[in-house]
Amino acid sequence: MAKLRLGYLLMSTALTVVLSTATTVRAAPDGRDVIAAAIPLPETADVKPLTPADVVERRSPVVPSATAAAPSTAPATTEAAPEQKAQDIAVIPTDPVAAKIKELLSTNRFFSSKKERVAAEAFYSARTYAPLWESAGVVSDRAKAAIAYLATVDSEGLDPAEYAIPNFKTATSPDQLAEADLRMTATLLTYARHAQNGRINPSRVVPEVAYTGEPVDPADALAKFADGKDIAATLADFNPQNPHYKALKAKLVELRGGKNGAAAIRVPSGPALKLGKSEVHDARVPALREKLGIAAKDNDVYDRTLADAVSAFQKEHELRGNGELTTATVDALNGPRRERTHEIDTIVANMERWRWLSRDLGKAYSMLNIPDYTLQVYKDQAVLWKTRVVVGKPSKPTPLLTETMKFVTINPTWNVPPSIVYHEYLPVMQQDPTALARYGLHVSYNRDGSVHISQPPGDRNALGRIRFNFPNKFLVYQHDTPDKNLFALAKRAFSHGCQRVQDPVKYAEVMISLGTTDTSYTQDRIRHMIAAGSETDVKFTTPIPVHITYQTAFVDDAGKLQFREDIYGRDATLIAALKSSERAPAREDVPMAKQEQQPSSTGSSGGRQRGSRVAGGPQAYGNSGFFQTFFGGGRQAPPAAIPGRRMYYR
Repeated sequence: MAKLRLGYLLMSTALTVVLSTATTVRAAPDGRDVIAAAIPLPETADVKPLTPADVVERRSPVVPSATAAAPSTAPATTEAAPEQKAQDIAVIPTDPVAAKIKELLSTNRFFSSKKERVAAEAFYSARTYAPLWESAGVVSDRAKAAIAYLATVDSEGLDPAEYAIPNFKTATSPDQLAEADLRMTATLLTYARHAQNGRINPSRVVPEVAYTGEPVDPADALAKFADGKDIAATLADFNPQNPHYKALKAKLVELRGGKNGAAAIRVPSGPALKLGKSEVHDARVPALREKLGIAAKDNDVYDRTLADAVSAFQKEHELRGNGELTTATVDALNGPRRERTHEIDTIVANMERWRWLSRDLGKAYSMLNIPDYTLQVYKDQAVLWKTRVVVGKPSKPTPLLTETMKFVTINPTWNVPPSIVYHEYLPVMQQDPTALARYGLHVSYNRDGSVHISQPPGDRNALGRIRFNFPNKFLVYQHDTPDKNLFALAKRAFSHGCQRVQDPVKYAEVMISLGTTDTSYTQDRIRHMIAAGSETDVKFTTPIPVHITYQTAFVDDAGKLQFREDIYGRDATLIAALKSSERAPAREDVPMAKQEQQPSSTGSSGGRQRGSRVAGGPQAYGNSGFFQTFFGGGRQAPPAAIPGRRMYYR
């Protein structure tokens, strides 16, 4: 009880103190609240009331996962990377056709490779999936021009039937319009790839090929489709632009009988046609109209317009210009009767090969044509110099390649490869120990006991006096030869892949003048260097492109179409592949050149290559003898290969 009374007393005392203090505060002279002053409050902000304009709807970023939805711990001022922004912001098409394009792109139905599909997705996304070839259901002029161009690509050696055009006329719904737009884009990407890189991957039809063509970049092609002012010119530019290709293209158009490259039209023979009092009908009239370039009609009437065109043709060809379709007129219209199908196929095959090469052949370059057995040096698209060559025989064909010549070796040493040493030369030595010495071959023994055979520089050296070096995976090069008699032959396929040059001294002068700034390497100086006998390398400061080609059809300097024997049987294989319904995979999926199981470098520095692959064993040479055949340029057999060993051709 006493404790309770004590509690009441304490409470009463505390209340009295509080009331007393409050009275004192209110009575303070400055009128300020001491307690309030001891607790500072935020300053009043001068903020205007919110209005409806201040309340806007903001699009929320797409959150791909729960992890991404978590609050970021990064500073608020950190700027996201551009590519991250592009991924985080969802593009929501409002146009129904655009929305359908976005949906169809995810189905992977239209494009022949992943690279093309990814490029198309990025391209359409950047334009909010708006269609490229039509607007508001109406096909664009750009699409019409592209369709018209594709109908003429037979003049480029391509097949218009391979480039399916969607029917925009029947496309009315968003689904149909979206599909037509994507199919048009896919068709043009296919065309661009064929025009620039070829319809057939070269490694499918040529085992020995190493070209460095530039594959079409789908993203770049799509940008050109969308931005090019003249879509027909844009599409035409995908084809090779070098004069060799253009000359063949012109000849193809001529053979097909029309400026636009249409298939040759022949007017059948029959009775003479002339205008009469009544209409003259004849089944040959449609072909005659097409032959003379007159607009087609839905009838077979030989009318006044057609008769006038026949009369004009007759006068141009020194025939009686009476407008009557006589036998002589038909013969003149059809031209000489000859089988042109094979010639056309051969030209198309050669145009295809031009697509395999780089678009930029070089300001100055060396080009060797295997079937023509010639080598030409070009500068500024003009022939600077030309010579004859010996190329690989059919069993050891010269490869197709593009490389750069980096140096020339004067008085080269031939180091015989181990395969020839052990499989060919040692058996000969067992029969006649002095045989190799008689032909200037030196035999030595390495520390491991293996035999090394070499041939020092000299007139009898298998490589001659000069070697032209352009390092390549096939380990072939161009060189001189002691077998000068071979250049007098019409067919010169005798080597094991290397190319023997008829006038190596002049070739060296020309190539050194292009590859260096030193003008002192004249033919006289090069001959003095040869006479000195020492092995010397002349290195280029500017490597010169070397193109080894296979042109069985080409246009010569006089503008005449030339055909050459298909010595390696390349045309038949390529023509069959071009006509086959099975087309080559996309260039990104198949390597340009087949990888070989052999070194890709040319061996020792300074061009002293350890072995240049040459003739085969004595068992292959018949009665003429191995060395007579080898050094005399007769029939040669390939050496057996040793796995892991370098093999060099000659």
